[in-house]
Parts: sequence; C-alpha cells; structure tokens
Amino acid sequence: MSKQAVAGASHTGKGISFLEKIKNASCLKSSSADSGKGTSKSSTNKIAHGFHLVEGKSGHDMEDYHVAEYIRLKHHVLGLFAIFDGHLGDRVPSYLRDNLFNNILDEPTFWKDPEMAIRNAYRTTDKFILENSMQLGPGGSTAVTAIVIDGKDLWVANIGDSRAVVCERGSANQITVDHEPHSERRRIEKQGGFVTTLPGDVPRVNGQLAVARAFGDQSLKAHLSSEPDVRHVPIDSNIEFVVLASDGLWKVSYYGDMCIKNSSISLYVSSFHLVSLILFSNLSKHWNRFALYFVILHFSPHFSVDI
Repeated sequence: MSKQAVAGASHTGKGISFLEKIKNASCLKSSSADSGKGTSKSSTNKIAHGFHLVEGKSGHDMEDYHVAEYIRLKHHVLGLFAIFDGHLGDRVPSYLRDNLFNNILDEPTFWKDPEMAIRNAYRTTDKFILENSMQLGPGGSTAVTAIVIDGKDLWVANIGDSRAVVCERGSANQITVDHEPHSERRRIEKQGGFVTTLPGDVPRVNGQLAVARAFGDQSLKAHLSSEPDVRHVPIDSNIEFVVLASDGLWKVSYYGDMCIKNSSISLYVSSFHLVSLILFSNLSKHWNRFALYFVILHFSPHFSVDI
C-alpha cells in the first residue's frame, strides 16, 4: 500500500505556556502523558482532532496505543484513528498500531465494501497474531478503529470494551458494542468455555478476561471472538464530535456529559489539542487507577485549527 501523509499529530512551541498551565492544573506534569492534535485540510469537511493519554496509578506498564493520522490514497483523503487497549504486555497493541490499518486498506474490497474489508482484516490480523505468539507474546488487546473517507463517511469498528460515541446536536449516541462476557455467555459456553461472576468482580471468560472479544489471547482463543461490530455513519452537519476511548475513560465519565462538555469547550478554544487536555482536567478528580486514553474528532466546515 502506497500512502502519503497529509497531517499528523505533533506538539508545537506556540501556546506551550498555556498547555503547561492546563497540565499543572490537571496534575499531568508528574505523569507520563502523550498528547497532540491535527487537522485534515484536504477533505470536504474539515476534521480536527486531539488526543491524550495519561497512565493510571495501578503500577502496571502502559499497554495502550493509538493512531491519529491523515493519508492520501488513490486520490482519496483518509482519516485513520484508533485506540488499542492491551493486556498482558504491549506487543499485541503495538503490532495493531503498526499493521491493522494497512491490512484493512490492503483488502481488495475496501473501496467497494469497506465493512467486508474491515471484517476480513480483523480476522486475518488476529490469525497472524496467534500464529506468531512466540514473538508477540501471550497477551491481547481490545480495539476501536475509525476511518473517515473524504470527510463524508465514517466507518467505526470495535472488539472488546473500547467505545466510540457520536455527539449530534448536543446528544450522545454510543455507536459501538461493549463485548462483555455475560452478554455472550451462550456462545462462550457453546465453544466449551465458561463465564464466572464472583462477588465484587466483573464477569470474566474462564475466570480471567473481562471482555468476550479481543485480538490475541491464545490461551483463551477457543472461547474468544475477534469478530468486530462495524458501523457506518454518514457525516452530515448534525455531527459535531466523535470520541474514541479505552474503557478507563468510560469508568469515570458518562458519555452524555462528555458530549456536552466538548460542545461547550469548543466554542472558546481554537485548538483541539487544548480541548482534549481540558476535558482530561474535568475528569482528573475522578481518575485514579485506570489509564485514560482518548481521541476526539471534530467535524465542522467552519472549524479552524492552527497547527
């Protein structure tokens, strides 16, 4: 696949003092964080994005990765966005970051049938991970991916409990499915597994994993699925924001409140990098042990971002 970058996500010196003030107020200065911004300047609808990552306080190594970039491919502009939330090591989510979108775009059906291409690529990518578990390790990863085609069409897919939420005219709508063990108990038991529900704990596949679908996890794969839920959302003037986030964010924030906060913040802040940091500052008082990782996309023909 031949591709040319349009705009990435990077830090700039401009406005750094304001960023530092926000980081200090959010207790970010002592945390390992990753944040940035970007915009597509070539699509019909201008798309701005901000992303932010802060490690949780659980003492575990960071196992979350993201993608946030724009590329030109076959005379089209594509926005590629994703959150990969790993467990039992970071090699699987790291591999997904580097390869999943390439696999999707290399599918021969992508331009005619994006849904089929996404489903096929998820399956073949998981197959490769399992066949190379000696190199990639025993762990796994959930995923939520979003592809914006020419600023007009949004294709979202997920496995696990990372979510995508669309904000339309101030109302929030979750467009992904949380793949929880209790909701897929029948399938899991039919495949020879079981779901535990112990007091004070969440349901788990074979008493171990708290999601029913994931990449990798070879020891549990007979009872797990890598089949994604896929959703197509035409981008129109009603869509304001899309938020992609790992489960840590949803444990401390109701997505309806987040939609309202984003809408209010964007009226006063011209950089979506700052929006993502301010959003985190609103959540930080609730944040404790979970890693928070999110990507925010803003769709507007009138929105301007200085990068």
